[in-house]
Amino acid sequence: MAAGAPETEAKIVLVKRRTRLEELVIRYNTIQQAQFYVERLGADFGDYIREDRVYHAALHQATESLSVIGRVQQVDREHVPNFIFGEKDVVVVLGQDGLVANTLKYATYRPLIGVNPDPQRWDGALLPFTVGELQSVARDILRDKRPVKEVRLAQAELNDGQVLYAVNDLFIGRRTHVSARYELRVNEAAEQQSSSGIIVSTGMGSTGWLRSVLAGAAGIASGVAGQPAQALNPDASFGWDSPYLYFSVREPYPSRSTSANLVFGRIDERSPLRIMSQMPESGVIFSDGVEDDYLEFGSGVVASITVAERRGLLAV
Repeated sequence: MAAGAPETEAKIVLVKRRTRLEELVIRYNTIQQAQFYVERLGADFGDYIREDRVYHAALHQATESLSVIGRVQQVDREHVPNFIFGEKDVVVVLGQDGLVANTLKYATYRPLIGVNPDPQRWDGALLPFTVGELQSVARDILRDKRPVKEVRLAQAELNDGQVLYAVNDLFIGRRTHVSARYELRVNEAAEQQSSSGIIVSTGMGSTGWLRSVLAGAAGIASGVAGQPAQALNPDASFGWDSPYLYFSVREPYPSRSTSANLVFGRIDERSPLRIMSQMPESGVIFSDGVEDDYLEFGSGVVASITVAERRGLLAV
């Protein structure tokens, strides 16, 4: 092996993101103008600088350690949806959790390594590894010696053939705060609804948006009843690899023409959720909280929501 040559022919895709400081500089053109904006609002600009330095130090360390093993290609977050991952690529994501989720739905069937660039700042439920552990973990992946955890995804398929996947959640509704109108159907039950949208959650997403929805529902019910709040949770077996999903209707509004009976339930491949849009404009379906990753959902379009055949793999 030539001096300085990598150990293998493997390609390692290192997915990264912009820091808050970089986003501010893009918005305000210079770091000085960004600092003026932040400090005028009374915030600590030094925290933005510290976060940026720690992240880029982690990025440099990760790149150097992985370059010993294979050829490293850095990919920015915004390019992930259009990036073509090779079948044998090793995929590394330099956190946070949202970046892992957003990458996982495109780099399916490949073990993904989630790395926490700043453990003092981020909890990182999907970031089990530090930069210092990365080289060892990547070698284990290449040798098929690292355990992985399967993740089931949600899928929204339109009647024109378009498909959108989600690792955590799908949102079906309108871009604005205007009520969404649609027909919702589960098995033989159907009803016209007006609401602020529908959330469909996977097992991985059960600790996020779904937990928030259930906590709000429990709090409202207890307040109206004048009783202590009773926690609402999906079944205990609802895990990352569960072959089913839960849907929740946000703020359903019953009226002469709309109902609010089918507001929560379980769906799977045999019992998908079918939604016909009645929204003449701004109807959308987006995934994992990324509003730019969406399908248009205008009047007459029908969406079938179920568990995807596509699956993700997370190194643990």
